[in-house]
Amino acid sequence: MAKQPKASESKATQLAHERLVALGREMVQEINANESPSFMTPVRSRSNVKVDPDSGVLYLGDSKEKRTFVHVSQAKKFMQTVAIASKLKSFLEQGLHTSIRGLYYQLKFTIGEDVDEELFSEQAESNPLIEDLEAALDLKREDFNLSTDRKGVVAGNFIIRDKFGGEENIIDASKQGRSGWMIPSDVDNDMEFLEVNADYVLVVEKDALWQRLNEDKFWKKNNCILITPKGQASRGTRRLIRKLADMKLPIYVFTDCDAWGWYIYWAIKTGSMNLAYLSKSLATPEARFIGVTMGDIQNYDFLKKLTINAKDVDIKRAEEMLSYPWISRHKEWVEELNTVLKTKKKIEQDALQGQKLTFVGDYVKEKIEGGKVLP
Repeated sequence: MAKQPKASESKATQLAHERLVALGREMVQEINANESPSFMTPVRSRSNVKVDPDSGVLYLGDSKEKRTFVHVSQAKKFMQTVAIASKLKSFLEQGLHTSIRGLYYQLKFTIGEDVDEELFSEQAESNPLIEDLEAALDLKREDFNLSTDRKGVVAGNFIIRDKFGGEENIIDASKQGRSGWMIPSDVDNDMEFLEVNADYVLVVEKDALWQRLNEDKFWKKNNCILITPKGQASRGTRRLIRKLADMKLPIYVFTDCDAWGWYIYWAIKTGSMNLAYLSKSLATPEARFIGVTMGDIQNYDFLKKLTINAKDVDIKRAEEMLSYPWISRHKEWVEELNTVLKTKKKIEQDALQGQKLTFVGDYVKEKIEGGKVLP
């Protein structure tokens, strides 16, 4: 009889265990039938990334690839995938968590003590195979008890019950002081919202601006949830935003006025190409962009003196974004990106402090209350 995950594990991790066991049984059946064991996974290349015509969300198409053990070019990758699946199964049965780096070291030398050969020579080999298993089994790595770096902070009027490590904690995000609550990589398993009392969610690209608004108690005065992904949003942060959107809270995103800041918004809104297989749980197509925009440079006189010359990499990134159909379908964004290409200028959200420090909050209120948003 197969071992079972610990009773304290969530339904998602129990499902992950069941699917890993089923995958192993299918391979055993193939071996018993004198067939080469195989593994089927969706193709995750850009050629198989599609765009939902209604929402603009990215998703994987129907293309699949089959890997078999008895195949010269596939044998090693197949063996590595099975080794990862086996190790993930053991994590679930032990009720223990680790990082993708920890998994790599668990598997680095698993061929045998007397064999001078590494199963994985570097983590760049194991990471894509974890993603293959996520896509093949329709699960997230967090469901396998794998964590990633925490990279996001939140404050606001909500309370969460967090069960972890055999303990239960109640987290009040309105009482986290200047530091806020660090968003974990897994906001699903053994974690639930007990209370949410907010009118909307404000996602601020930079931690420095988040701290500025937090000091002003912007989230308290305006009854919102204030999040910073601290740059490109992590999986845990995107998942938290998606869950808050499911509670019918409007999502507003506030970034730098350049292609890099804007792409942070689009990754939150429609998902990213490399994680297209997780878009249904990570993307938030309801999100709206409040700024900073090229139009703001004209609308706020003091900003005209605070622009920065765009670099070649900024221009190239803007051109790439114009080529993405999920972005170019919106004439407002075509205009913004073309303005960048024409003027070769950009401006940071920090520049809104140029007139007075507290203007940032005034700017956000004006944009939201006036409906001055981009799709």
